[in-house]
Amino acid sequence: MGKKKVIVIGSGFAGLSAACFMAKEGYFVTLLEKNNSAGGRARKFEAAGFLFDMGPSWYWMPDVFDRFFEQFDKKAADYYDLVRLNPSYQVVYSAHEKWNIPKDVEDLATMLEQIEVGAANKLKLFLAEASIKYEVGMKDLVFKPGRSLREFMSIDFFKGLFKLDLFTSHSQHVRKYFTNPKIISLLEFPVLFLGAKPQDTPALYSLMNYADIQLGTWYPMGGMHKIVGGMVELATSLGVEIKYNQAVTGFNTKNGKVEAVKTTDVNYDCDIVIAGADYHHIDQEVLSLPNRNYTAAYWDKRTMAPSSLLFYIGIDKKIDGLQHHNLFFDEDFGKHAIEIYDHPQWPSKPLFYVSCPSVTDPSVAPAGKENLFILIPVAPGIEDNDQIREKYFNIVMDRLETLIGQSIRPHIVYKRSYAHKNFIEDYNSFKGNAYGLANTLKQTAILKPGIKSKKLNNLYFTGQLTVPGPGVPPSLISGEVVAKEIIKNLARN
Repeated sequence: MGKKKVIVIGSGFAGLSAACFMAKEGYFVTLLEKNNSAGGRARKFEAAGFLFDMGPSWYWMPDVFDRFFEQFDKKAADYYDLVRLNPSYQVVYSAHEKWNIPKDVEDLATMLEQIEVGAANKLKLFLAEASIKYEVGMKDLVFKPGRSLREFMSIDFFKGLFKLDLFTSHSQHVRKYFTNPKIISLLEFPVLFLGAKPQDTPALYSLMNYADIQLGTWYPMGGMHKIVGGMVELATSLGVEIKYNQAVTGFNTKNGKVEAVKTTDVNYDCDIVIAGADYHHIDQEVLSLPNRNYTAAYWDKRTMAPSSLLFYIGIDKKIDGLQHHNLFFDEDFGKHAIEIYDHPQWPSKPLFYVSCPSVTDPSVAPAGKENLFILIPVAPGIEDNDQIREKYFNIVMDRLETLIGQSIRPHIVYKRSYAHKNFIEDYNSFKGNAYGLANTLKQTAILKPGIKSKKLNNLYFTGQLTVPGPGVPPSLISGEVVAKEIIKNLARN
């Protein structure tokens, strides 16, 4: 009997990861990608001499990437050159108050001590707790497939449970150590990557602070898409066949199994299907009603991570005062968060983020020019049109020019916006979300949408709407988790 045929839908980090692990075990793997290039949200594009990463721009948790490649007897360095940023990033509170966050923990402790007496020692205690959570969270919890409570019944897990602060919010946890509002905002910002307010995110996720401060902020020279290029190279070397411009339109099913995956013009026979595309799209729009895992009402009750309004901008001069990563906290984060999560609407005074990779990498912009990526977190599922985008572009640019004391708009030679409609068109993104499912306590582990179909025995799911959650490292891990669960299940049969 020949090796089983595996179809993976979607070439984001989770899909590429799952494809690599299945191919490593000798399965015939075909990866179907809706768009004309790999990477999902981590695609790239070039325009007017500028090279833009379309989505993820932060490289945290380098150990997760190293671990992924090591399982194939490779190293991340085989595919891209990684540099650690110093400063890690800049936080702008006003035109006169800007914090450059040093890569060295001791330097950061010294800096915080000057702002709040006792903060240096408190930072060490805070990070000591965060390191335990990172060890348990990123070495254990994230690798559980979330299919049964039995996965969490070990004595070691229960011993560590009380150290994880699952029932304390991240907001409360940070305030146990610090009182200065700017230090608090610095330590709360990483959970934005998890898609919920600090008040609604378990303190477990102070592990993100450990990733930020202790493990550091890195950058793959050439851009984040270099990771995708490395994974594609690895996948094809393992025998994965990647087919582009293949939007999945349905499944042929029989006797509780998927027999073929349908695209607009081709049917792909299969023994196993791994859906790395948007879970909601596959569940509610591709699957027929009897084969769906969940109801429309179930999905409407999920708490989604934010969407984003993005601007890709090419500037015909160099800009002073920007680091590679820049967080603009000159307005109230609490109000912005309420306008994302509690009362979804376009924000009145948005916080925003600017990446300027040309500070580090001359290859992403022509000589003497600057590459800017601007992101405004916004609520999913709200109206998106060109007039709204332009309004917020001018709001952000007014503040950016004031805060750095330079004109930018007269020097723009390229500009492109990207928001809800684009996320839906390109990725079938549920409500136009950018990050996936929020990591709230009620959407953790077994409370996330399941990785295995309840109706079709050979259909599995991976990616940011299932375990372990949103973000690039979790998506890498999600592909591994689902592949190893499938391999284990097949070995039993």
